[in-house]
Amino acid sequence: MSLPDAITPLFTPLDLADGLTLPNRIVMAPMTRCMAGDGLVPTEAMAAYYARRGAAGLIITEGTIVRPDGQGYPDTPGLFSEAQVAGWRRVVEAVHSAGGRLFCQLWHVGRVSHPTYLDGALPIAPSAVPLEGRVPRTDLTYTTPRALALAEIPEVVAAYGTAATNAKAAGFDGVEIHGANGYLIDQFLHHHTNRRDDAYGGTPEHMARFCLEVVDAVAAAMGPGRTGIRLSPAAYHFMEQDPRDVAVFDHLLAELGGRDLAYVHAGIAGHHWTYDYLKEGTVAAYLRAHYPGRLVACGGFTPESAAAALAAGEADLAAIGRPFIANPDLVARVREGEELVAYHERMLLKLE
Repeated sequence: MSLPDAITPLFTPLDLADGLTLPNRIVMAPMTRCMAGDGLVPTEAMAAYYARRGAAGLIITEGTIVRPDGQGYPDTPGLFSEAQVAGWRRVVEAVHSAGGRLFCQLWHVGRVSHPTYLDGALPIAPSAVPLEGRVPRTDLTYTTPRALALAEIPEVVAAYGTAATNAKAAGFDGVEIHGANGYLIDQFLHHHTNRRDDAYGGTPEHMARFCLEVVDAVAAAMGPGRTGIRLSPAAYHFMEQDPRDVAVFDHLLAELGGRDLAYVHAGIAGHHWTYDYLKEGTVAAYLRAHYPGRLVACGGFTPESAAAALAAGEADLAAIGRPFIANPDLVARVREGEELVAYHERMLLKLE
């Protein structure tokens, strides 16, 4: 059966890396589900959940913390213990058995945490800038984080590299560095949260340094073309906007363009949202203009709008989130022209 023209762009294969060909351009976006077991170990239910969605061109896991002080939500999985590596290996095997491809999203929340997750310690951040609001799924309120000492930063970078080594040992096809949405790496990239005046703050080159060191450590562990990164040039989540941030991302993207990455992934909730300090308007258009490699677009896509974005050259891959929660068989439904089940928040309560 021939595909309707409107969705044909979604079903064009893509060679992402040597030995890794995606059969379609539909990416299952990373979505925090808070369903890890004791010790933040992935469960059999998680393995079944991801395997049911194995027809996606690429699945990106929920955020997976790189060391214990990276946690900011309940029951989020880690990738720093032997038990966690073994748990993820079962997930990867299930996805591969279903014919899928799986990247692990490496995550540290930085200041978006609370001492209750950290044995009473303060969250870490580039600078001691307080975060207001309530910690999700709790009655707790955020606090003021502790600024990382200069000597501590290499230890955090090394934790990302170790997590990547663990991801490779677990059999993942690659990893995505979570550098977006107001979490630790993003905190270094924005003036609101980076008030440092040392080698990691003050200038675009210094503010981008932590991110680039993480990229290099992770890429060295994963090998060529097996590392992606998610970025939020427009501060919109856990972050205040500052027009000076554009210069930071201009420098960062120029540097990333010279590295052998799988892709850059737009970390934004609305693909067509515009920002007056981005000359190109949208986050995806800005990334497209400043990064020469593959781009994953994201932000409220339907299959039809995702296909249109690909057809227009706005991105190379399209990440879809909540519709994948409601439709484990989303790829088949789109291919067959079947109506999708509507997403509802109550679906978050069960891992199906």
